[in-house]
Amino acid sequence: MKKAVVLIVAAVLLAFAGTAMAGMQIKLAVVTKPGSAQNIVADKFKTLIEERSPGNITVKVFHSASLGNETEILQQIQMNTIQMGIITDGPFDTFDPITRVISYPFLFKDNEQADQILDGPLGAEILKSLETSKFKGLCFSENGFRNLSNNKRPVNVPDDVKGLKIRVMSSTIHKAIWQALGANPTPMPWPIYTELEQGVIDGQENPLWVMEVYKFYEIQKYMTLTRHVYSSHIDVASLDWWNSLAPADQELIQKTIIDAAVFERQDNRSKNIARLAMLKDKGMQIVEHPDVDAFRAKVAELKNLDVYSAPKVKALLEKIMQATR
Repeated sequence: MKKAVVLIVAAVLLAFAGTAMAGMQIKLAVVTKPGSAQNIVADKFKTLIEERSPGNITVKVFHSASLGNETEILQQIQMNTIQMGIITDGPFDTFDPITRVISYPFLFKDNEQADQILDGPLGAEILKSLETSKFKGLCFSENGFRNLSNNKRPVNVPDDVKGLKIRVMSSTIHKAIWQALGANPTPMPWPIYTELEQGVIDGQENPLWVMEVYKFYEIQKYMTLTRHVYSSHIDVASLDWWNSLAPADQELIQKTIIDAAVFERQDNRSKNIARLAMLKDKGMQIVEHPDVDAFRAKVAELKNLDVYSAPKVKALLEKIMQATR
């Protein structure tokens, strides 16, 4: 009888260890407002994980920078006061320089090539490296290819960029790109509508969805489809929190965030043709075919900068450049 009781207790404990933790709440932070690319990932993850673990896991999404800018959110993820975040890759580079390889200008030819690299072994190398900074890299979702907008003049060639005060993320490589092109890059946290409206900055660079959701067509007259950087989100968790989870929880969360990321990528890409038409209808003057070769030539030597000098960063950039030729 005693042996039977012990076996029953052991079975109950084993079953509990292998299932989702009862009553777990995941705090997930994004810096953008509802309808934005990051929020689409976050909201899809919330819906899916709560469907797949009824009554066990809930997600609280903190949006619109309610918990701080992206650097501050990452610091809170490190401390496990927030468990997860959908964060633009740029701000990671002060935590782990290996993430700078993603933002190398004109690296990816198209969406398919970006997916191939970031979903493969080279992307996995980036995600694994983040563990040294107390992040669990889960997967990549997407911001999209970045384009330049400004309120001064049409931009067809690099010389047209000279002197423009362009808002950039808090990212060493993004600042270096615009310095190489002759602009005056100005790091500034999100959001930036007021600064654009008041002329504190002349322009900014972001994917098409940003122009739509944040209504920059109201305050920016010119846009150039430079597609100078493919901008990803790195979907991350607190490493301390992740390591405290049962393997079954980890597997469920990992699969679900990947499913949410794939959904968001497809959603984002499917809307870009309509977004471009809408921006034209709103009166923006759009340069659809700038001299991309001239822009590429201006930034060709960035791979020799100190920002890529760390051996593991340099080696990974070379691998990705070989794979995308």
